[in-house]
Formats: sequence, C-alpha cells, structure tokens
Amino acid sequence: MTISIGIEPPRQADVEALLAAGTVFAHSLYPAENTFLLSTDELERPGVDVYVARDRDGVACGMAALVPLGPETCAELKRLFVHTEARGRGVAGHLLDRIEADAAGRGIRSLALETGTLQHAAMALYRGRGYEQIELFGPYVGEELSVCFAKSL
Repeated sequence: MTISIGIEPPRQADVEALLAAGTVFAHSLYPAENTFLLSTDELERPGVDVYVARDRDGVACGMAALVPLGPETCAELKRLFVHTEARGRGVAGHLLDRIEADAAGRGIRSLALETGTLQHAAMALYRGRGYEQIELFGPYVGEELSVCFAKSL
C-alpha cells in the first residue's frame, strides 16, 4: 500500500471521521471514563502535531498525534488509529517511523504512550518496535485498564 504522511490540521472531515471511528472503537472496548481520547479542540492546541496517513488516492486511512510532555525532551503519542480497511498494511508502522524521526529531529529523546489492556495488537506493535512497558504516568496512574509504554529515540 502506497501512503503519504503529513502534518495536517485535525479539523478536516476525513480526519474527524478517523477520530470518530477511533472513539467508537475505544468505547467498544472500554467505558468512556476509562478512555483518554483527545478531542479535535485539544488536537488544535499549540505544539500538538497531527500526522495523517493518506493512501494513493488521498484518502485519510490513519492518524496519530505527537503531544509535548513536561520536559522539552519528552512527548506522548496519542490517537494512533488506522481505519479498519487499511489495517495489516503497515500504516501504523509508517506513522510511527515518521513521528519518531520528526520527534528525534526536534530533540525529543523519549516517546511515551498509553493503550488499553485489551488492545493486544497495539501492544504487540509497540513491543515489536522497541517500546518497553513502563509504570503508568500522568492521568493514567491508578487506571486498571491502562498500559503505558515508552521508547528512547
């Protein structure tokens, strides 16, 4: 699958459709109070970059966001989601490659993320790409349905 990845505004119909699909997926697995999904408004905050993967026809098929954390050398990966029809084609890996390269180029030395305990494919993806499970951090502390990972860049 040929894809291109760029930093784009989240307030676009096809990107918001991905966000909505990601929300439906998350809420199919977990109660709403146990999900930590950033809204379009939150994705528009200064410093947040939204990466959109598009197929050869320009259709948005995946996305993720890079969100700064406290220290300038740390960031969090949020809202990684690949449309059902594009799964298994390397879209998530391409998104991670681009985000990790951009983050490292900006001096970010560590990427952290949270996923849910029922998202086995996501956890396998992260582990396979060098992310290691860490203690729950920030808003995830005490959340029994959360698992956190981090990777040094």
